[in-house]
Amino acid sequence: MTFQRNGATPTLEERPFAHGNGLISGRKHALDGLRTIAVAFVFLFHTVTELVPGGSIGVDVFFTLSGFVITLLIMKEYRATGRLRLGVFYAKRLARLWPALLAVCAVVVLGGLIFPLSGWGGQEANAIPAAGYVMNLSNFGMFGASTGGNALSPTWTLAVEEQFYLVWPVVLLVMLRFWKVRTVAWLTAVLAVGFLVSRFVLVMDGSPLARLYNGPDTRADQLLLGCVMALMFASVTPGSRVHAALQAGARWAGPLAGLALAAAVFALKEPNETGTWFNVFWTGGPTVLALLAGLVIGSLVLRPAGRASRILSHPWLANPGRDLSYAAYLWHLPVYLLLIPLVPSLWLRVPAAAALTVLLAYLSFRFVERPIRRWASRRLEPDVVRSVPERARELEPAGTR
Repeated sequence: MTFQRNGATPTLEERPFAHGNGLISGRKHALDGLRTIAVAFVFLFHTVTELVPGGSIGVDVFFTLSGFVITLLIMKEYRATGRLRLGVFYAKRLARLWPALLAVCAVVVLGGLIFPLSGWGGQEANAIPAAGYVMNLSNFGMFGASTGGNALSPTWTLAVEEQFYLVWPVVLLVMLRFWKVRTVAWLTAVLAVGFLVSRFVLVMDGSPLARLYNGPDTRADQLLLGCVMALMFASVTPGSRVHAALQAGARWAGPLAGLALAAAVFALKEPNETGTWFNVFWTGGPTVLALLAGLVIGSLVLRPAGRASRILSHPWLANPGRDLSYAAYLWHLPVYLLLIPLVPSLWLRVPAAAALTVLLAYLSFRFVERPIRRWASRRLEPDVVRSVPERARELEPAGTR
């Protein structure tokens, strides 16, 4: 299935950027570094929660970043060709994400069958919603008893993203057929507000925390806010007054937002008991965190020569974010749960879990993800693979998880 814009001649706003320094062109290495930081926060949240009570904010960053990047990828192809091959798009997403997930599920289930008393025991049923990208629905009991807290439970975030990916490209392309990019950005912002209002209704109706935390609708505003930023950047001409104004704002907004998120990581404990703070946080909290993450992302893109961008673009941060962050996210909790009975000391267990997680993430990237991705690229885009060197093809926006 292919969506293509009407008319033979694109408008000026729709044309591809003439130069390679456009806001939506080139790989954003600083975003890879940001992904590394976000994964580290999630790891610490699951291992030393008392020291990093707000480490789950890494998930909020993931959602906003995913919405931003997936929209950049769509807009790049749409601007360059006037269409989006949805079949190829979905196949590439599946080839990028599913093999590593299936590998984790298979290893955890097999390990649990061999060692049923380990932290991997009893995961057979949990592997089904994990591999099927419905763990978020399973976590709040849509298929029966809640499955939250198991070794594969973190795959709920992947489920939210994949469910969003199924819908968003079609919605975006339909809107682009009728409106200019800037108008689509405003409409997307309205959609985000709509999901904020729906979450308020759920909170006031007394919905349980698992529903508020895991719902595809209750996280949609975070993803959509990332989409809004990508669409806004796609409508801005580099070097224009609007671009200059955005850069000036990013000079102070990005660092302040980054400091606020960093403070929240160490000071914010998400409420889990009903009350006024529970209602306030679970109504507006996810939106506020996504807005802060969006300001950080925007600042990194708008000011690639800024200090924060240079730090996050360093290979020690950017390379793991590009190649290892996805598998590290998949493996970190299964590894930690496996080590709990084997390494009694917390201060030995945490670094051991970190080292083993990185090792498994590298093995996943080296022997599962990269080979299958290359095979899929040869099958899906043989002309591109033959004509463009591997390193040149890496100069695309930071890939989604």
